[in-house]
Amino acid sequence: MEAEFSRKVAVGRIAASGKEVTIEAEKAERVALARRLGLPAVHALSCRYRLTPGRQGEVLAEGWLTAEVEQVCVVTTDHFTDVLAENFTARFVPAERFREDEDLDPEAIDEIPYERDMIDLGELAAEELSLVLDPYPRAPGSVLPEGVGHVDAPPANPEDEEEGARPSPFAALAALKKGSH
Repeated sequence: MEAEFSRKVAVGRIAASGKEVTIEAEKAERVALARRLGLPAVHALSCRYRLTPGRQGEVLAEGWLTAEVEQVCVVTTDHFTDVLAENFTARFVPAERFREDEDLDPEAIDEIPYERDMIDLGELAAEELSLVLDPYPRAPGSVLPEGVGHVDAPPANPEDEEEGARPSPFAALAALKKGSH
């Protein structure tokens, strides 16, 4: 399956001194990416890369991503536009040398396998965009209504609290259920 946003670069065409590449998603690609990411729209997506060849076919990719996306606020359900910027580093590794089962170090540079001497900078940008998106987007200035989303904190000393003094978190749901019958 072809990626929604694909910009392939031949590893063999990256000079020993490195290469700078800037990619930008076209309208049809942005529409497809919005669908993939569950967004109302992706208005802009571009990424500047510095590619540096490494040992045994590896390529270090330093990226600077910028995007303008339309999201749905989890508080108001209104659409709002958000501008995102992210810096990242990834290492492309020939597929035959890629080891997915190695212990994952969260601080290590992400490694991405590639085949047939081609790395896909567009797909890397799309994946990085998906990682930088807030899973619970809130429009600027949006606030939850009074009493909604409030979580009672446990008492500092549980022995000081009388048994049953704190209402069950499901009490409000039970009251709603009784009221609907």
